[in-house]
Amino acid sequence: MSLSTLTQEALVARARALRADFPILAQLHPSGRPLVYLDNAATAQKPRPVIDSLARFYSERNANIHRGVHWLSQEATRLYEEARAYLARFIGAASEEEIVFVRGATEGLNLLAQGLRRIHFQPGDEILLTVAEHHANIVPWHLVAEELPIRLRPVPLTSEGLLDVEELRAHLSPRTRLIALTAMSNVLGTELPIAEVASIARERGIPILVDACQAVVHRPLSVEAWGVDFLVFSGHKLYGPTGVGVVYMRRPWGQKLPPYQGGGDMIRRVTWEGSRFAPPPSKFEAGTPPIAEAIALAEAVRYLTETVGWDFIQAYEALLGSYAQQRLAAVPSLTLYGTGQPRGALWSFTLEGVHPHDVGTFLDAYGIAVRVGHHCAQPLMDALGVPATIRASFAFYNLPEEIDLLAQALEEAVRFFAPPGTKRQ
Repeated sequence: MSLSTLTQEALVARARALRADFPILAQLHPSGRPLVYLDNAATAQKPRPVIDSLARFYSERNANIHRGVHWLSQEATRLYEEARAYLARFIGAASEEEIVFVRGATEGLNLLAQGLRRIHFQPGDEILLTVAEHHANIVPWHLVAEELPIRLRPVPLTSEGLLDVEELRAHLSPRTRLIALTAMSNVLGTELPIAEVASIARERGIPILVDACQAVVHRPLSVEAWGVDFLVFSGHKLYGPTGVGVVYMRRPWGQKLPPYQGGGDMIRRVTWEGSRFAPPPSKFEAGTPPIAEAIALAEAVRYLTETVGWDFIQAYEALLGSYAQQRLAAVPSLTLYGTGQPRGALWSFTLEGVHPHDVGTFLDAYGIAVRVGHHCAQPLMDALGVPATIRASFAFYNLPEEIDLLAQALEEAVRFFAPPGTKRQ
């Protein structure tokens, strides 16, 4: 049976079966209630193949890489480089030489910011971003601006949380030297039209950098099809371990950018007079890299691709997202933010008169894990006119009845936090 002919019941049944691959989901919350994990945009839970990959490496293959002639080192090196090649294919890169392992997306963005500061920007240059950016795609550019007088120009979103490419085009100027934007808002869940933006950037010879931390979790992507110059994503949101991320840099940029850090394994030759650096990606991976984590990240992507399947992920998460919108919209005094399409399976909302932190604490008593706060996106909070929101973000292991539990708990929260003397149904 093809995925297109699967009924909603069959999709849910498949999701229910896949939950067995995630040991953490079987435990109870300290309240004795089932654990309802709806904080997947912060970090995803780890499937058994990823956990086993980490244990297997440390049990059977643990050694440093690129340094030893002994068997364990050679095996560890092989697994690490095979992970690089697999992830290059996953994002449609032309070569594994365009893939750099880092500690996470934040380090990757800082690597690119500092490299571009040294070879690309001049005083008075501008970087075009959107108001949807995570702090990790804002603060590194502020650090650059402290050393070099450049300007950040944010492009607003529509009332539905979408990016109007004509609005972006209107913000371009002769001084625009980089477009750096997210592919999917971590607050709103709305997708940005990366291919269209990249086309505009190419017309003007402007490099484009994409934060794919949220987008890469929900659907396959291709850096070649998009036509982007740089792309970053983290491992832990992609069902992999913490402590590892990926930077893609198109080959000419990898050759031009200087190293971010200095140390072992990123050099050709060191003398007292100076250092000559290895070619990319090695020159960007100083010191001992996250070996086990990189291998386990590739295992996570293999699990998503070969066991779960991206067609299923997209179809089922669309079902979850639509059902969540329906149930949340029916909660009294609840406001949803960024309802535009296309989107991922996450929603941000507020309850009138109740601080999101109070709602989050209330939900936790019901065993429900959500994210509350500004989500490392304070400029977007300012644009929305709120200090914080509540965010429920879904994965393919979540179930419709968990959305029902969320909606019921929110309705109870509305009654609980109602001002004295207020009658609410």
